[in-house]
This record gives sequence, structure tokens and C-alpha cells, in this order.
Amino acid sequence: MKLENNTLWNEAARSGLLFGLFSSLCLGAKEAAALSGSTFLIQAAGILLWAVEFFGCILLMKRCMLSLRDRLGAGMEDCYRLGKRIALLSGLILASVEALIILKMPQESLSGLLESAAAQLGASGREQLEAAMDYLPTVTFFAQWIYCYLYGTLLSSILSRYIFLQKFLHGPDEDADTQ
Repeated sequence: MKLENNTLWNEAARSGLLFGLFSSLCLGAKEAAALSGSTFLIQAAGILLWAVEFFGCILLMKRCMLSLRDRLGAGMEDCYRLGKRIALLSGLILASVEALIILKMPQESLSGLLESAAAQLGASGREQLEAAMDYLPTVTFFAQWIYCYLYGTLLSSILSRYIFLQKFLHGPDEDADTQ
């Protein structure tokens, strides 16, 4: 049975908000670690929070797809379509938060970043970098949104097949135990 578009968009909106908030909290924690100034803490928090966000999104996506399948009797294609929509909406939230962080970043921090990068690029690279800094929030927004959408689409493709293959191989009784 194929679900209606409105049903999928409603489910995706709720789940996308959850994903977006989860990813934004991880981003906020990374930014808080960066305020400490400790290189070790920044790197350790970055790696740890990346892993939490990466695997957390996988588990959340699986949970959302299983829930849709069990509550509404969705098929593999519907789960895939749900995942793509979740990726689109949650990516929009995370990209907006990341662009906002860059927009609100103190000018001293941006100047320091520009100076350290310009030292490696030389005089001509510095001019190009200064011109690109005006577009940094916009470029970051679209790059993050595209990344989230592609990651979510790939994840949806893999998980939508996995949960139905798992149901086919193990039957519905064993699959309900793994939730």
C-alpha cells in the first residue's frame, strides 16, 4: 500500500525537526568546546560528537522507518521517500543553524581565521579569501544542506532495503524484538 504525500510530509516534518535539533545540539556542543581554547578538547569533542551525530542519525532513521512501517503498513518505497524528506527538512534546519553561527561569529575570530589561512596562501590568495569571506554563510548553508540531503538519501536507500530484507529473512516476530 502506497501512502499519501500528505502523510509522508507530516511524518517527515516531525522526524526532520527531531533530526535537525539533534544535529544542531551536536553542533552547539562542538562550538562550546571551541570556546574553551584547548586544542585537545576541541579535537576530542569534534571527533566524539561527529561519531555521536553520525551513528545517532542512523539509529534515528531506522527507528523512524520501522515506526512508519509498523504503524501505517508502509512499503519499502514509502520508507525511502520518508527518509529523503527527513534529510531535506533536517538538512535545512542544520544548515540554517550553521549559517547563523557563522553570521554571529565575532569579527575578531573571523579575522584570526583569515590571517592564519592567508599566511599559507600568500598575497594573491589573501585577496581571494577576503572576497570569499563575504559569501561564507551562504556557501556554508548550501554546502551543508546538500551534504545532509545526500547523506540522508544514501542512508534512506540502505535502511529502507535493510529493514524489509530483515523482515523477509527473520519474519515479523523477531524483527519486533530488535526495536
